[in-house]
Amino acid sequence: MKMKVGLIVNPIAGMGGRVGLKGTDGPEILKRAIELGAKPWAEDRAYEAMKILRNLLNDSIEIYTYPSRMGENSARRAGFFPKIVRDLGGREGTTAKDTVRAARDIRELGVDLLLFTGGDGTARDVYRAIAEKQVVLGIPTGVKVYSSVFAASPRAAGELAARFLKRQVTEVVEAEVLDINEEAFREGILSVRLYGYLKIPYDSLCIPGGKIPSGHSEKYTKEAAAAEFIDNMEEDCIYIIGPGTTTKEIMKKLELNYTLLGVDAIQGGKLVGKDLNERQIINLISSRKAKVIVSPIGGQGYIFGRGNQQISPRVLRMIGKENIIIIATPGKIESLRGKPMLIDTGDEELDKELSSYYKAILGYREYIMYKVIPGYREQY
Repeated sequence: MKMKVGLIVNPIAGMGGRVGLKGTDGPEILKRAIELGAKPWAEDRAYEAMKILRNLLNDSIEIYTYPSRMGENSARRAGFFPKIVRDLGGREGTTAKDTVRAARDIRELGVDLLLFTGGDGTARDVYRAIAEKQVVLGIPTGVKVYSSVFAASPRAAGELAARFLKRQVTEVVEAEVLDINEEAFREGILSVRLYGYLKIPYDSLCIPGGKIPSGHSEKYTKEAAAAEFIDNMEEDCIYIIGPGTTTKEIMKKLELNYTLLGVDAIQGGKLVGKDLNERQIINLISSRKAKVIVSPIGGQGYIFGRGNQQISPRVLRMIGKENIIIIATPGKIESLRGKPMLIDTGDEELDKELSSYYKAILGYREYIMYKVIPGYREQY
């Protein structure tokens, strides 16, 4: 008897990242993202997970999904012949209500596992529909991925799903569904709310865990690390400053205007770009010497691919591996509990190329050598 797997894809998830919109919740923001040149990538992310699932389980599973962009396309592309749960009447646009209804419909079929592709908003919709009544697993796609219901990457999601279905992973835990206020987020205000819990299969190699915010006690270590960076700045170099309180301490010490949760740029101690999107970064650094400075997300460890999609694969190839600077306070290093820092740019070849040991700034005249690997964790 075949095992049943549900699949839901939020086709607009993550579109706001590279164009600097920090999310795509709401029709007006989606419209603006498209106007800025945003391209959908959720179906590709779902396909990557389903491809792994297909390779590992072959014909021993049956896929239940919604039509077209909500899952059918990705499943067929991976080699499955999915069963379509409900007809949307040819409608291409989807809403949060569609995600809620899809989750309810698929749960009622008695699936062994429900996979969903999206970000924190999608996780909220799935939670609204099924709460803790169904084992699920998130395929990370959104701009903001604070919830701990997501696998480290699409590949990790596919591998964990396969191992769970084969009973090689048997532990199921309650994982947090978190989300933020996007409007406040765009104004540089971070307000995270716990909405509830979803049940997920758990393997520490595949689940990075939720974000751990920086504490106020780290104020002085951030200042020290920022001072070390400033002391070593080159006059003729453009520095792309990633989001977060750790990196933005540099802007504070230089007394520059900045966006806490956006990407800014400085040169010669002056602001040359604020809240930049991918296209603006490319235009700014084209044919010029540039470096990028980022800080790992506390608890998760991502340096690229979560909350800073503006620093895209194209941007990173232009800048070069040797010009990546990592700044990490002792508290952030401790929150990783010995796990490597992660990269999930959406380009697996680039993620492999960027994997290495990096000399990270820890404080003033203090450094640590730290391992960085792809988010799908090549242990498998």
